[in-house]
Amino acid sequence: MTRPVGLAGSTAPTGTARTAESDPEVARLPRVRAPRSWSLQTRLMVTVIGIVALILTLVGVATGALLGSILNENLNARLLSAAGALRGPPDSTAEDVLTSGRQPEGFLLVLQNQSGLTGAYVTADETVAELGDDQIAKLLYAMEPRGNATVRVDGVGDYRVLMSGSPSGAFILAGLPTTEVSGIVGQILTTVALVTTGGLLLLGVAIALVIRRSLKPLRSVADTAERVAAMPLSQGAVTIDERVPDTQTDESTEIGRVGHALNTLLDHVDSSLAARQRNEELMRRFVADASHELRTPLASIRGYSELSLRDPSLSETTGSALERIQAQSLRMTTLVEDLLLLARLDEGQELVFGSVDLTQLAIEAVGDARPAGPAHTWRLDVDEEPVVVAGDSGRLHQVVANLLANARTHTPEGTTVTVSVAREGAEAVLRVHDDGPGVDDAVKGELFERFARADRSRARKTGGTGLGLSIARAIVSAHGGALTVDSVPGDTVFTVRLPARPQEPAPAGAER
Repeated sequence: MTRPVGLAGSTAPTGTARTAESDPEVARLPRVRAPRSWSLQTRLMVTVIGIVALILTLVGVATGALLGSILNENLNARLLSAAGALRGPPDSTAEDVLTSGRQPEGFLLVLQNQSGLTGAYVTADETVAELGDDQIAKLLYAMEPRGNATVRVDGVGDYRVLMSGSPSGAFILAGLPTTEVSGIVGQILTTVALVTTGGLLLLGVAIALVIRRSLKPLRSVADTAERVAAMPLSQGAVTIDERVPDTQTDESTEIGRVGHALNTLLDHVDSSLAARQRNEELMRRFVADASHELRTPLASIRGYSELSLRDPSLSETTGSALERIQAQSLRMTTLVEDLLLLARLDEGQELVFGSVDLTQLAIEAVGDARPAGPAHTWRLDVDEEPVVVAGDSGRLHQVVANLLANARTHTPEGTTVTVSVAREGAEAVLRVHDDGPGVDDAVKGELFERFARADRSRARKTGGTGLGLSIARAIVSAHGGALTVDSVPGDTVFTVRLPARPQEPAPAGAER
C-alpha cells in the first residue's frame, strides 16, 4: 500500500526521464566535467598575438635567409677573387704560397703540385699554420662529389671552400671562414627575436586594455543579470530595479545593443510581474470576499436543515435528503473557512500572538486524535520542561491537528504515530513521525501546494480538500518558522521549527 501523502518507494512511470534522483544507477555513474572554456578576452588576445607572432617570425626567418644568401654570394665572390690572386712556382707548398702573398685572415689553401699535397691557413695573428694530413684528407673527402661546399675543418672551424684544377693535373682548394656570415645572420635573428618579443608584449598590453574597455558593457550586463537572477521572483510583490547603466547601452555598438536589449527585457518582465501581482491581489481579495460572503448563506442552510430535521412529521426520504444537505453544507463551510484563512494569512492578518506552551498543545492534539483514529497507535515524546513559543495558540493547534489528521488519513491501520517536542538551540521543534509506507515521490515536490492531492478521489475519507498541509505551512511561515518533510518507506517525519522564547522571560525594562 502506498501512502498518498507521504514517501513511497515507487518506480518511475514509463516514459519519464532517468535522473539521479529517480534512478540510483544514474547517480552512481561518473560525472564528466565539461572542459573549462577560455573567456572571450583570452581567446581574442591569443588569436591576435598568435597571428602577429607568426607573421613576425616568418618575416624574421625570411629576412635571415635572404641576408644569409646575399652574404654567402659575397663570400663566394671574395673566395674566387682570393683564389685567382694566388701565385707561386710549380714546386711551392701551400705554406710558401700563403707566406709570400697577402691573404685575408682565415684564408685556407690546399695545394697539389710537384711538391705533393700540402695545406695551410692564415691564423688570427696573420701567421701561416700548416694543416695536418688527417685534416686535409677529411677536407678532400667532404669535397669529393662537389666543386664547392661549406665544410668543417677539425680544430679550425667552418669554411666555404672552392676547388679548381689545371691542365697539368695540379689542383687547388681555397676557402674562407663562414664565421662572419653566421655572426651577422645570428645578430639579425637575435635582433628580430628581441624586437618581436618586445612588440608582442606591447601588443598584448594594448589589446588587453582595448578589449577590457570594449567588454566593460558586457560585464555590466552579466553583473546585472546575476543580480536579477538572485532576486526571489516566484511570489509576493516584486519590483526589478536593476538595470544596465545608460552609459553601457550605446545602440551604435554591438555590445551596447546587448545592454539595451537586457534593459528592455527587464522593463517587460517588471511590468509583467507587476500585472501578475495585481491579478494575485485581486484574486486573493475575491477569494476572501467570496469566502466571507458564503459563510452567511451556508450558516443559514445548516440552520434551516437542522430546524427541519426536528420536525417529527418528516418522511424518511425527506429526512435523509436534509441530512445530506446538512453534511454537504458542513463540508462546504470547512472549505470556505480554509480559503478565507489562507487569504487572510497571505495578507498578513488573522494571527493573534501570545505565549504558547507547545508541549501542552501537543498533548492536547494527541488526546483529540486518539478517538478519531482508534486503530492507530499514538505516542508522545516530550520533556518535563515546557517548550514555550510566541504565537497564535489556536492556529498552532490547527497546524498540529492537520499534521495528525494527515498521518491518520494516509496511513494504514496499526501505524504508530509519535509526536515529539524539544528545544534545539534557539528553536522549538515539533515532529510528527509515523512508520507508514511513506510519501510518494511523484507528489513530494507539491506536497504543501494548495489543493495538492496524491489520492485524486473525491471521497471525504481519502480525498479531502487538499488544503490541510498548505494551511499548516502558511501558519508556520507566518510565525517565522518552517515546515519540512523527510520520508522513506517506514520512516516519515514532518518537522515544525519555530523561534523559541527564553525559558525564563526577562524582567520588565530589561534588555532582551
